[in-house]
Amino acid sequence: MKRLAYVLALLVAALARFDGLSVPPAAAQTATAADGTARAVMAANAFLATLSPAQRSSVLLELRQDLQSRWSNLPTGTVMQVDRQRTKTPLPRNGLRLGDLTAAQRDAVQALLRATLSAEGVQKVDDIVASDEEQERRAAPSRPPTAPVRFGRAEYYLAILGTPSTSAPWMLQFGGHHLAINVSYAGANRTLAPSHLGAQPALFTLESRTVRPLGDEVDKAVALLNALDAKQRQQATLNYVVADTVLAAGSDDKTIEPEGVRASTFSAAQRQLLVAVIGEWVRVADDAAAAARMKEIEAGLADTYFAWSGPPTKEGGAYFRIQGPAVVIEYAPQALQTRGPDGAPEHIHTIYRDPTNDYGRKASRR
Repeated sequence: MKRLAYVLALLVAALARFDGLSVPPAAAQTATAADGTARAVMAANAFLATLSPAQRSSVLLELRQDLQSRWSNLPTGTVMQVDRQRTKTPLPRNGLRLGDLTAAQRDAVQALLRATLSAEGVQKVDDIVASDEEQERRAAPSRPPTAPVRFGRAEYYLAILGTPSTSAPWMLQFGGHHLAINVSYAGANRTLAPSHLGAQPALFTLESRTVRPLGDEVDKAVALLNALDAKQRQQATLNYVVADTVLAAGSDDKTIEPEGVRASTFSAAQRQLLVAVIGEWVRVADDAAAAARMKEIEAGLADTYFAWSGPPTKEGGAYFRIQGPAVVIEYAPQALQTRGPDGAPEHIHTIYRDPTNDYGRKASRR
């Protein structure tokens, strides 16, 4: 325990060096991107130092394409999408289950997430996990003891693919039901594509706080839809129903033809609203990575499409999609007959992808 406390103390001290307060502004400006990777490497190594040899062998895996693609938004006890063609037996996710870690090891996981994501991203992840804990609380009393499906905080997994490095490629995976955070590193470059954010319930109360894990996403999308003129809205509206995300887990090789209204027709105010919606997914990443990513996406904004399927309100259970040269975002409510206290669907799936750089493969092809 003394060794563990020492390791965590070193991590806290090391992370503090990267808070930008002790670095001259010009130096901080040029070092930010690299520092983001260095923070993640430091936190990953601090987490690994808390593990036994057996735990390390379970969490530290090869950086292989089949393992990169091994993630799911489905709960424990179900067959992951990527496995459905070859097995009917539920297989575990990559890495270690949080429920099998000590409290100190879970603290190190949280420190790793804080070093990897923005403050906004950490809060969104925490809210999604809390949503699943609420789902477990509701489901547990009526669930047969032998039922394999489980929800809740214990059922999230963390894996590291490759060796944490400030120069060589590696990947961090953290996920479980309704959450798949895949962060690929290649030196100072990093991407969260593909990642899944979801929630069930999508609205609940936690310690007197009203929580909507994906509330801002749909609110901002509805604001954008309402800002379109009649012609633009007609172009944006799909004439068919989309039941779920098309580019979900297990769909790495699938593509979608762009549909909807093109942002080249948008006013400056409409473009700002579109950028605000996109930012809800992009800004889960650390601030420097998100800023670089938003710059890339905005460069292709004129060729970006916004599509909508369903009623024009958050209560309506509509699907929407944003698709540009370097981004695809889908938002898809599920089981529309089940509604939360606000009348909106209480089960949400979303996906965020970069068709040019899922899993950081653009950097690996250079």
